[in-house]
Amino acid sequence: MRLKTFNYKWLAMFGGMLLLAQVAEAQPKEPSTLSNPLAQVMVLIMVMLALAIALLGNVVNNAADLFRTKLRKARAEKNSGNAATVILLLGAGLLASITGNAQAAADAAATAAPAVDNSINGLSPFTFYMMVSVIAVEIIILVVLVYQLKFLVGIESKKVTAATVDAVAAPKVSWWDKINKSAKIEEEAAIDLSHDYDGISELDNKLPPWWIAAFALTILFSVVYLYRYHVSHTAPLQIEELQIAMKQAEEEKAAYLAKTSSNVDENSVVMLDAGAIASGKSLFAANCIACHGTAGEGNAVGPNLTDNYWIHGGDIKDVFKSIKYGWVEKGMRSWKEDFSPMQMAQLASYVKSLKGTNPPNAKEPQGELYDENQAAGATSVTDSTAAAAPAK
Repeated sequence: MRLKTFNYKWLAMFGGMLLLAQVAEAQPKEPSTLSNPLAQVMVLIMVMLALAIALLGNVVNNAADLFRTKLRKARAEKNSGNAATVILLLGAGLLASITGNAQAAADAAATAAPAVDNSINGLSPFTFYMMVSVIAVEIIILVVLVYQLKFLVGIESKKVTAATVDAVAAPKVSWWDKINKSAKIEEEAAIDLSHDYDGISELDNKLPPWWIAAFALTILFSVVYLYRYHVSHTAPLQIEELQIAMKQAEEEKAAYLAKTSSNVDENSVVMLDAGAIASGKSLFAANCIACHGTAGEGNAVGPNLTDNYWIHGGDIKDVFKSIKYGWVEKGMRSWKEDFSPMQMAQLASYVKSLKGTNPPNAKEPQGELYDENQAAGATSVTDSTAAAAPAK
């Protein structure tokens, strides 16, 4: 089939050439359009394009045979087998028309008056545009054939590539290898540094990507930290954080004491610090000196508060109880409506701090002797007994 198509094309080309020779011989003495250099160049281009179409048609036809499909085979044979014939017949007709037009133009020039020259470089507009149209059709046919050839070759290339990929499947890479990018065992020879330590070889492995990324993040963090803490001072340093925390703790402590001061009673009161004693001294000077003297030495009504003798007990709890409830029958009023529990605790602590001050004009002792050490020992013995009782 391919041999028949090939012979047909070349026979058509040969017939076209004979037709050109006959036309040229029929008008030997009259000037021909083919004598125009532009026409000669355009005819040469048409012939060369026709030859290219014939050769490319054969290539496309051979490529189409590889796929054994009727549609592609029929399309390739039709395009490649008749393209050169159509182009050559068009060229033959065009050349015959060119020769006839040249003869008619010569006759008209001999009999008619001179007219306006509408030619294009010596060619009539009809002849020029006909030749341009033939060249354009040839170029379109060439483009179509090249596209078909590219399409067929692309299909075959995809098949070959797919077969190659299936034959040699790419090895799977685990996520651990991706984040480390360490060399495989079979590739270690290329990065061996020839340093052997008791059978352990040193390799020139690159740093893992995750390590490089972490190192870059630490550098970025250090720049931000340096700017914020030591340049712009928008965040406190460690010593400043400690000072802020200590100040906050003091404020929380004061708030807690202020909140819990109302819970102090004769059972929970304890000896307070020097600041609370100073507050108790102010309360004593404003409310108690009329009965107990300015220094607690006592007078006609109140007893001496600086010795070791107490009428109603000398413990801090006993003193707080006397201030809170009073001893009306002995002239000691109750102060619980005038003082807060914390103020009474401050006043009791100040009274306890007067022991042993020995002010002048002190009143004689009243009540029973109270020994601080003996009272503390008795409390300790009682607590020890209470703690040892369950063990029996």
